[in-house]
Amino acid sequence: MEVSKLPISATQRGKLISAGYTSLSSICSASSSDISRGTQTAWDMLQEEQESLARITTSCADLDNILGGGIGCREVTEIGGVPGIGKTQLGIQLAVNVQIPVEFGGLGGKAIYIDTEGSFMVERALQIAEACVEDMLEYNRFLRNDCQVKTQPKDILENIFYFRICSYTEQSAVINYLDKFVSEHKDVKVVIIDSIAFHFRHGFVDLALRTRVLSGIALKLMNLAKKFSLAVVLLNQVTTKYTEGSFQLCLALGDSWSHCCTNRLILYWNSNERHAYIDKSPYLRSASASYSVTSRGIRNSTSRSKRIKMMI
Repeated sequence: MEVSKLPISATQRGKLISAGYTSLSSICSASSSDISRGTQTAWDMLQEEQESLARITTSCADLDNILGGGIGCREVTEIGGVPGIGKTQLGIQLAVNVQIPVEFGGLGGKAIYIDTEGSFMVERALQIAEACVEDMLEYNRFLRNDCQVKTQPKDILENIFYFRICSYTEQSAVINYLDKFVSEHKDVKVVIIDSIAFHFRHGFVDLALRTRVLSGIALKLMNLAKKFSLAVVLLNQVTTKYTEGSFQLCLALGDSWSHCCTNRLILYWNSNERHAYIDKSPYLRSASASYSVTSRGIRNSTSRSKRIKMMI
């Protein structure tokens, strides 16, 4: 039996998979000395807790609020939704925002963007980068800070390492290479895969093989997030599932895959407004928030902005 199917909490399941125990047989065959290697000191635990507090803003205050401040480091966050809902826009926004300097409340890191669909738009990334620099300048003026804004849009684009993937074998190879790449670029603080499912939805006759490949990928990504204290963001597509006599929309790759991520965020339409819902998290409560995709990137919903202006 796979660990992903055991009746245990998501936190416990994630810890077992991260430690390399992907099946019940692997746990049963582990010696007491193997298990004791996971022992930590209180200092190690404190350091890990402080590192996990580091978050990447989405540039939408309402969305950040339900996420506890933004996308967390040392975690794997899955973001799924229908086409046109803004998944790629959010991915590009995070690749830009991770570079906000520490003095402006950011991480001052770099980004890896793994594009499996060809949906990454460098012109859009430039637009969002320009808006990010303008926001920092505005922040300076508002607080009358003496901090200089040295970051330029060109610098932001140069700090996004882009990989174009054309097959699931290429995807597996790049993910295997990430450990070495990040070791050589330790300032990388986010890895974005857009999308994780694209090359695994078709062409797999052997579904058991697909499950094994995906489990291996999930394990490597979880280990990468913890080893380098970075955020892994997986954008996912939707598919239809026949349940209780009707077809329903659900995220691709099936139920077993859903156990491989720390957090799961579902993006959906509510009338003409975009919303995000926390579907799964070991510590965040289930909640939803509205957001907008604007020319400047991800922002608070237009209806919220109108309400604030009316109050002013």
